[in-house]
Amino acid sequence: MVELHIARLYTSGPVELPVIVHHAQADGPTLFVSAALHGDELNGVEIIRRLLRSPEMDQIRGTLLAVPIINPLAVIHQSRYLPDRRDLNRSFPGSDKGSFAARLANLFLTEVVQRCDYGIDLHTGAIHRPNLPQIRADLSQPKNLRMAKAFGAPLFLDSKPAAGTLREYTTQQNIPVILYEAGEALRFDETAIRIGVQGVLNVMQDIGMLDAQDAANAGAEPIRAHSSRWRGIAASGMLRAQVDLGESVRRGQVVAVVGDPYGDEEENILAPADGVIIGRSSLPLVHEGDAVFHLANTDEPDLAAEVVEQVQAEALEQDSDEPPIV
Repeated sequence: MVELHIARLYTSGPVELPVIVHHAQADGPTLFVSAALHGDELNGVEIIRRLLRSPEMDQIRGTLLAVPIINPLAVIHQSRYLPDRRDLNRSFPGSDKGSFAARLANLFLTEVVQRCDYGIDLHTGAIHRPNLPQIRADLSQPKNLRMAKAFGAPLFLDSKPAAGTLREYTTQQNIPVILYEAGEALRFDETAIRIGVQGVLNVMQDIGMLDAQDAANAGAEPIRAHSSRWRGIAASGMLRAQVDLGESVRRGQVVAVVGDPYGDEEENILAPADGVIIGRSSLPLVHEGDAVFHLANTDEPDLAAEVVEQVQAEALEQDSDEPPIV
């Protein structure tokens, strides 16, 4: 493990960026796998821990740069943000003379990302907003598309990167990077973790870091989503959800009911289009204007829901030396 110096605290203690370097004797590509870019997104930390303990690590070609915690100060504070409230994933490419966020972003790029041929960045949804396991990438880039399919999450989404994000930088530099979204902030999700570990191994096979498995053992074909949208609400109250992550919905279907606490007024929340629920609010308390369901638009929503169920079931059936997190 290499510990890259970021800065010093005002108590004089150092802040370091740990990078685990797994370099094989056989030549091959260099891949980074990173997590906790936002400090409250923890599934990826566990995915990387299990990945590094997997027997496949003894068989790789090339080099794996694993960064379980990009944002150590935010993890310490159990927060999405740095102590100065900056979002690290809006601070790229950063600067070696800027704010703490700018310096950390710049260090991660120069010492990790720029040394790699490929990357996988691991995320979760926000607090009270779990995400269905999914891949997001700019699918106009052929290598991104191939990695997104190879990962094997139930669904992959064409997603252009926002300004200041890691993916905006890697897109500009033609470094193929996909983003895995699964679960909720400050929570472990065993199914999401298992899908994530297998997904990283699948990508490593696809790019030549591992020998490919027999195609007969391949799982369900992931579904491509053309776009996505959040469904907001027009009234405040208590949200009673009628659909869960991974379920297919049809345009006009009731997905939730919002009512005041006294039962005097109620409003049905309708699906704006056919699709699959890939994100949702798990908090029943809502204000007017809140976004409560994230809907992915697919050509075959019922098939997508079947794939979600199959991939999740296969993940839980996997043989593992790790005791499941409950």
